[in-house]
Amino acid sequence: MNNTKREAILEVKNLRVEFGKKKRDRFVAVDDVSFHIYKGETFGLVGESGSGKTTIGRAICRLVETAGGEVLFKGKKINGKIDKELDKELTRKIQMIFQDPMASLNERAKVDYIVSEGLYNTKNYKDEEDRKRKVERALLDVGLLPEFASRFPHEFSGGQRQRIGVARALIMEPEFIIADEPISALDVSIRAQVLNLLSKLQREKGLTYLFIAHDLSVVRFITDRVAVIHKGKIVELAETEKLYNNPLHPYTRALLSAIPLPDPLLEKQKVLEVYDPSCHNYDNNPPKWIEIEPEHFVLGNDEELEGYKKRLEKIRVEV
Repeated sequence: MNNTKREAILEVKNLRVEFGKKKRDRFVAVDDVSFHIYKGETFGLVGESGSGKTTIGRAICRLVETAGGEVLFKGKKINGKIDKELDKELTRKIQMIFQDPMASLNERAKVDYIVSEGLYNTKNYKDEEDRKRKVERALLDVGLLPEFASRFPHEFSGGQRQRIGVARALIMEPEFIIADEPISALDVSIRAQVLNLLSKLQREKGLTYLFIAHDLSVVRFITDRVAVIHKGKIVELAETEKLYNNPLHPYTRALLSAIPLPDPLLEKQKVLEVYDPSCHNYDNNPPKWIEIEPEHFVLGNDEELEGYKKRLEKIRVEV
């Protein structure tokens, strides 16, 4: 993948998100986060619960206010105060698929209204016939029958409900979709179906995804590049296979070591790595974000970076 010639559809620069209005109650959820997403790719954002990954997704689609930094969509700044015309454009071009397919759908509304809600808000249809035609096409795109439009969410399985959520996003004809752990609430047997659906829609419609997850085995299957986030800071970013084959940061290695193995004997012999930031002397030697090899970024202080370089040299010698 030659990223030098590719267009960045989204750029996040030094993003900071805080919660709590009073100084003593203030909590920094996202701290100095920077990355960019190329048009047509699937960018993975992984980390444990509470690491700030969902907050980043919500900040991009303007559901959460930012305390600092910039979010640029196709070169235009979209965080903070923007004009009504740009806000309307972003509502259509950036959509989100939520984690829980039950909680994110209005139980009292029929599928027809749920999928059409964005159209109603933006008046993005000619007449009632055009709206119904768009709903029908969106449902067919996600593998659901058009007659499902007259039913309520509780009449569907978890996988079907998530497909309704995908249809609700697709009907707006977006360019960029934030998928916030879209399969974590689904049965294992259904997960592959939803992932395959997302990949198929990306190919057919030229979509760009920010795929948020905590399951690294899933992320490897669907993403082009991955950023690993820990306590509001990105600690490593690289092309997916490079990150999985040569993980440098101890937190990335800890996450990878926690992936269950299908062989019981190998699982028993597996050694779990534990990341302990307190042993890295960050007070006297703070970490910095550097490109340690082409398209492979990592956070570390001088001592850690020296160790990462030696690790890469050892891998090159072995290869």
